[in-house]
Amino acid sequence: MSLPIRNVAIIAHVDHGKTTLVDALLKQSGIFREGEDVPDCVMDSNDLERERGITILSKNTAVKYKDTLINIVDTPGHADFGGEVERVLGMVDGCILIVDANEGPMPQTRFVLKKALEKGLRPIVVVNKIDRPQADPHGAVNKVLDLFLELGADDDQCEFPYLFASGLQGYAKEDLDAEGVDMQPLFEAILHHVSPPVGDPDKPLQLQVTTLDYSEYLGRIVIGRIHNGTIKAGQQAAIVTETGAIVKAKVSKLMGFEGLKRIDLDSASAGNIVAVAGFADANIGETITCPNEPQALPLIKVDEPTLQMTFSVNDSPFAGKEGDYVTSRQLRDRLSRELETNMALRVEETDSPDKFAVSGRGELHLGILIETMRREGYEFQVSQPQVIYREVKGQPCEPFECLILDVPETAAGGCIERLGQRKGEMQDMQMSGNGRTQLEFIIPARGLIGFRGEFMRLTRGRAS
Repeated sequence: MSLPIRNVAIIAHVDHGKTTLVDALLKQSGIFREGEDVPDCVMDSNDLERERGITILSKNTAVKYKDTLINIVDTPGHADFGGEVERVLGMVDGCILIVDANEGPMPQTRFVLKKALEKGLRPIVVVNKIDRPQADPHGAVNKVLDLFLELGADDDQCEFPYLFASGLQGYAKEDLDAEGVDMQPLFEAILHHVSPPVGDPDKPLQLQVTTLDYSEYLGRIVIGRIHNGTIKAGQQAAIVTETGAIVKAKVSKLMGFEGLKRIDLDSASAGNIVAVAGFADANIGETITCPNEPQALPLIKVDEPTLQMTFSVNDSPFAGKEGDYVTSRQLRDRLSRELETNMALRVEETDSPDKFAVSGRGELHLGILIETMRREGYEFQVSQPQVIYREVKGQPCEPFECLILDVPETAAGGCIERLGQRKGEMQDMQMSGNGRTQLEFIIPARGLIGFRGEFMRLTRGRAS
């Protein structure tokens, strides 16, 4: 008999403590043996994630609590990696929205919450970092309710359950005045407020691919949720591609999640999140199904890119000094590989065989790709980023951003002046009373290109 299941995603603004909270859930679920050396931010396995202190790739883990298997997906908090958030929310039946008790909802809180509400999820709100000075937990809850109403949440979604927590100290509690002991209240909230997955294990198999991984031994590994039916290791199955073609293949290995490890499974049924090997040409959004009764699920849609850069072969006098992979063929192959897992990216050929137009969600999205490729030994040139114009009702329109700055009061005037020169329009200004000011702007995406370095100089590195 398989265990009851809950599938839940953790969403938040960047740096509000998602990964630290998942650390606490993992440590208290008993999946690590006593005395085992467990690093902080254990879910941030990528070097760039550890260096920058942000989550870039969504990751799966699972814990057992009271004979229930809880599948947890840690998602990025930055809008540039929104492609990761969008596809992951289709795998889960509930989500935990984490909000900083001091900062309250921030721009990416709005972004990830909007995606969750559109999927019909009812979030559990966790007000994190309540142990910090100047924390205002009840104020944060009120601001979250305002945000729910602003985003058009229905009555049921607005009646959200909320908890107060400290991921670093490893406790959650329903009453702010109660003593914080452990994460049990959050585990209980997941069991109580997240509905069990729906799906019929007796129907034909439907498993949607939401993440791709690669193993030197197994080849491509697809990760996704079984919406209907049962999948068995060694069985014959088929994948329905984007074009509607049906490609038959064999499930060479079936794996489930337990803590940070993948465990071998003989079979899994509707509601489970599993990893499957044997589908060498599978892509994100496609459906693994029965070869006799193929039934595809709707393809996953993500927002379109906003910035474009040209990647080209290095033809400077210093060409060949830094990297091992320098030819256009190697650059094309690497960008093609990236397209397989990076849904929000677009790569197009140009009129030159040595240049490729690469489009992404923002400077950070493209910057992470460039840095990853550089570390892998690729040597290439990049152009200055350009915004992508789109035609709306016959008019060429450019992308705009909502920008929120948290700056020392003394630097506010300089920031307002500089953003005015970059066509930014101030929407709101709030003094927090602790010597800091929060400024909100609407600004064209091209006005933000190259602003970060200038912003750090203006505020002497004391702002976000």
